[in-house]
Amino acid sequence: MPALTRAAEPRTPMTVSVFSSDRELAAPAVDLPAPLQYDARLRMEGLAFLSVLPSQRIPIAFFDPQYRGLLDKMQYGNEGQNRGRARCALRQMDDETIGRFVRELDRVLLPSGHLFLWTDKFHLCTGITPWLAQTRLSVVDLITWNKDRMGMGYRTRRQSEYLAILQKAPRRAKGVWKLHNIPDTWTEKVPRNGHTHRKPVGLQRELIRAVSSPGDIVLDPAAGSFSVMEACAAIDRKFLGCDLEA
Repeated sequence: MPALTRAAEPRTPMTVSVFSSDRELAAPAVDLPAPLQYDARLRMEGLAFLSVLPSQRIPIAFFDPQYRGLLDKMQYGNEGQNRGRARCALRQMDDETIGRFVRELDRVLLPSGHLFLWTDKFHLCTGITPWLAQTRLSVVDLITWNKDRMGMGYRTRRQSEYLAILQKAPRRAKGVWKLHNIPDTWTEKVPRNGHTHRKPVGLQRELIRAVSSPGDIVLDPAAGSFSVMEACAAIDRKFLGCDLEA
C-alpha cells in the first residue's frame, strides 16, 4: 500500500502592521499659472481657481462649503435677521455647486491624496455621498470638532462640527498617514471675532502634518478666514487657496 501522507496545514499569514511613521507618498512639483501664488489670500471664485490647476499634483486639500441646505431645511423664520446674519451674508452653495467643487478637487489630488471636508450635523445625517459621485474619493474616517460653545438647535443645541476624511483611490494608510495620536474628538475653541466660519487651526495643523511633508502644497478653494494658511505657516507647508471675500 502506498504510504499515507499528511495534508499540509494552511500557513498562518504574517501580521502586517498598518501603522507607519514614514510617508512614502511623494508630491510632484507644480508650476503655478498666473495669477496664482503661494501663501497669499487670493480673491477668486473657487471653481475658476481649481480649473487652472494641473491634475493629480496636490497631496492634501480642505473644503468648507457654505451650505444652502441647512438654511432651506431649518426655516427658523428669522434666519439672517435676528440670528445668523454673518452666515447668511455669505454666498450659499447648493448641492450641485458642492458636487462640482468635489469633482475638481478629486481631479487635482494625486492618487492616495486626502480631502478634509467640513460638514455639519444636518449634512452628516442626510448624507454626503451624492457629493462624491463621479469621483474616486471615499470616506475613510471622521473627526468630531467640539467647539466648546453652545450653538442653535430646535431640540439639542449644536456644539460640534464634523470633518469627513476622504481619500482618493487607492486607499491606504501605511506610507501615507504618519501621525497616530490625533483623537477622533477634538476640542478647540476659536475666537468669536472675525470670520463666522473660522475653523480650528490646531486640528488642521496636525492633519496637515499627518499626510504631507515640509514644502508640500495644501489646497483650500473656499478659504474663508484662511485658517488653513495659518496652519501651513506654522509647519513649513505651501498654502494655495482663495476666497470670494478674501
